[in-house]
Amino acid sequence: MKKYHLIVIGARSGGLVAAAGAAGLGAKVALVEKQKMGGDCLNTGCVPSKAIIRTAKLIYDGKTGSRFGLSDLNPPVDLARIMESVRSAQSKLEPHDSPDRFRGLGVDLHFGTFRFTSPHEITDGTVTLSAKRFVIATGASPFVPPIKGIQEVPILTSDNVWGLTEVPKRLVVLGGGPIGAELTQVFARLGSKVTVVEMLDSLLIREDIEASRFIKERFIKEGVEVLTGHRAVEVYTERSRSIKKSGESYELIVKEGEKEKRIPFDQILVAVGRAPNVTGLDLEKAGVKFSKKGIEVDDTLRTSAKHIYACGDVVGPYQFTHTADFQARLILRNALFPGKSKINYRVVPWCTFTDPEVARVGLNEKEAKEKGISYDVYSYQFKDLDRAVCDREDEGFIKVLTEKGSDQILGVTIVGTHADDLLHELALAMHQRIGLKKIASMIHVYPTLTEISKRIADTYQRSRMTPRLKQWLATYFKWRFG
Repeated sequence: MKKYHLIVIGARSGGLVAAAGAAGLGAKVALVEKQKMGGDCLNTGCVPSKAIIRTAKLIYDGKTGSRFGLSDLNPPVDLARIMESVRSAQSKLEPHDSPDRFRGLGVDLHFGTFRFTSPHEITDGTVTLSAKRFVIATGASPFVPPIKGIQEVPILTSDNVWGLTEVPKRLVVLGGGPIGAELTQVFARLGSKVTVVEMLDSLLIREDIEASRFIKERFIKEGVEVLTGHRAVEVYTERSRSIKKSGESYELIVKEGEKEKRIPFDQILVAVGRAPNVTGLDLEKAGVKFSKKGIEVDDTLRTSAKHIYACGDVVGPYQFTHTADFQARLILRNALFPGKSKINYRVVPWCTFTDPEVARVGLNEKEAKEKGISYDVYSYQFKDLDRAVCDREDEGFIKVLTEKGSDQILGVTIVGTHADDLLHELALAMHQRIGLKKIASMIHVYPTLTEISKRIADTYQRSRMTPRLKQWLATYFKWRFG
């Protein structure tokens, strides 16, 4: 039996941070993984999706070349070559998560399907490992809903879509959340006739209502059929329960209330959410409580077993690479040293990488109202931002919520080009409780997109010019200057 100070289960984002951090501090660490190092982010999530999004934007810019004084182009699309380019980007980042790197950091790697046999031991049936502390970072997998007939057709998910070599002629995307929205736009730009189906009333349901509406309108403008408020009820083939032959197509039957609609398709991409990976670990033998929603943890990220911690998608509440990283860093503090620090999700930024992007931190108006929080709201349009106009990327807006009667930021939504980067100045201000007045006094380079932070701060400053203050100033200037 091999004994360690810490065993990390899962070589995904949170697990990699925990293993590398603990080894760097001098702990004896083992990392076990049953598939590939890097998890979803490197292999099937963040990295490949952002790489193909960049290609899709190039195609779109070419097709709309008249915006730049050029001819509109319609470049041929070779999906096999595009996927090779995506894999090339992955290969450049792969060394960061490679076995060689982690062995070089002093981490013992064990590949295989490990499960608990007792609170302090795990085994793959051949090797048994023991530790004082554990971190579970097994992530999540695409969830396929129990729609009648769906298991009878080939299903694409964010896991296997990267194996495509030809652009589907007719693609149905089931789910209008971040993953569904990003891939909807990508394949529409690559040349698919895309229909996105969302059972709720809007795309990106967690976002600001104006942001969701904006993305829906943008999709429609780009030729996407958007069916919000539609429930998928059945996948139909001419020969039910038969294997698809060359040239055969399918239909998705959806309902809006009692009204039925049939959508013909060649491929269906399921993006309705991700389910935590909790099966096959024998968590019961370790005394770890869990459900279909994931592993239960307290605000120190400790499970019901006091020596076992968990982070990342298997825990939530946010399924982002950067929150897994954030959680793992807290776990290092709590698992290896005396005392306990509590997780604080007050400032969690995120972005959906559609074009334009939708980035957010803190509350939006709907959430503020639900929580009974009084707020002021300030907005500014990208069409009034000089650099956005020069770049011909002037669609979108920024919206900032502040505490009622104050310049302290409660939340920010940005819909626009490079919203992911623009968000961070305001997220930092929110984190450090820096108000809009101080942002207004800071010099920003002209012309840059980052000026949008200054412009929204200027909007706040102008709001303070109440009629009473204007009257007082008029009296003052008359007295001062005659």
